Amino acid sequence: MLRFSRLAGMLAAALFALMWVMPAQAQATRTWISGVGDDVNPCSRTAPCKTFPGAISKTAAGGEIDCLDPGGFGGVTVTKAITLDCGEGAGEGGILVAGTNGVTVNCSTDPNCVVVLDGLQIDGGPTGSNSLNGVKFIAGKALEINHCWIRNFTGGSPNGHGVNFAPSSGTARLFISDTIIMTNGQLGGGVGNGVLIAPTGSANATFVLTNMQALNNDGNGVKVDLTGLTTGSMHGTITRSSLSGNVGGLTVIASGATQAPVVVDNSTISNNSAAGIVANGTNVNVFVGRSVLSGNGVAFGIPAGRINSYGDNDANGNVTGSSPSSPTIPHS
Repeated sequence: MLRFSRLAGMLAAALFALMWVMPAQAQATRTWISGVGDDVNPCSRTAPCKTFPGAISKTAAGGEIDCLDPGGFGGVTVTKAITLDCGEGAGEGGILVAGTNGVTVNCSTDPNCVVVLDGLQIDGGPTGSNSLNGVKFIAGKALEINHCWIRNFTGGSPNGHGVNFAPSSGTARLFISDTIIMTNGQLGGGVGNGVLIAPTGSANATFVLTNMQALNNDGNGVKVDLTGLTTGSMHGTITRSSLSGNVGGLTVIASGATQAPVVVDNSTISNNSAAGIVANGTNVNVFVGRSVLSGNGVAFGIPAGRINSYGDNDANGNVTGSSPSSPTIPHS
C-alpha cells in the first residue's frame, strides 16, 4: 500500500509539472483571428483570437496567422518569422492605429527571420493622428508585402512613411508586390515617402518593387537614402509600378563611395510636382527602360550621378527636362 501511495504521489507531481510546461509548448503553427474573436481563446479556427498581438504569442516561429473575416486587428510588433495573412477568401483585415507604427518588424535575435504581410489594410487614421509608419523594418532577413493597402501615416520626420525599410546590419531584403501606398507624409510639409529605403551601417540591402502604386505621398513615391551606409551595399529594382501624384517620383541619394544601382523597368512616373527621377551622388546609377515620365515638374534631376536610358522610354509632357544625363545604353 505504501508503495502504491508513493507511486500515485509521483504521478500527481509529474502531472502538475506537465500542466505548467504545456502552455509554453502550446504554440501552434497556424492560428486564427476574427472580428468577433477573443484574445483569451486558443486562436484555433473554431475559437479565434481578436487581434494580431493576441495571436502572435500563441503562434510558433515560422507560423501563420489567418483572418477568418474582415476586422480591425490592431498594430503589432513582430520579433520572429511569421505570416500575417488576410488575403483571398477572408477579405482584407485592417490595422488602424493612432500615433504608432502599424507593423514593426524587429527580428534582432533571428537573422533568418522572414515576415510576410498579405491582404492587409494598414491605416494611420484621420488627419491629426500623426501615426509613425505603416510598416517599419528594423532587423530580419526579409520582409514581403503582398496585396496590401498602406495609407495615412503622417508623423513628422524621421517618420511619416508608408514603408520604412531601415536595417543597420546583416543582409536584408524587401519585396513589395500588388500593393497601393498612398497619402503618407506630413501633409503639406513635403516630408514622408510612400516607400523609404534607408539602410545604415554595414547592412547589405536589396529591394524589388513589383506592380506597386505609390500615389499622392507628401515626399517621394520611393526614396532611396544611402547616406547612412558605411560598409554596406544596396541594389534595387522597380518594375511594372506607378509613382504618381507625389512631390517627387523616385529619388536616389548616396554619399562617398557607396554604390547605388537602381533599375526602373516598364513603369510610370507621372504628375509629380517636382522631379520624376532624381540621382544625387557620385556613384548613383539609375537605369530606366520601357517607362513613361510625364506631367512631372521636371523629368530628370541630376545634381550628381547618372540616369541611364535604354532608349525606349517616353519622357514627354513634363514642364522641363526630358533628356537623361547619359547616352542611350543598349539592352544586353
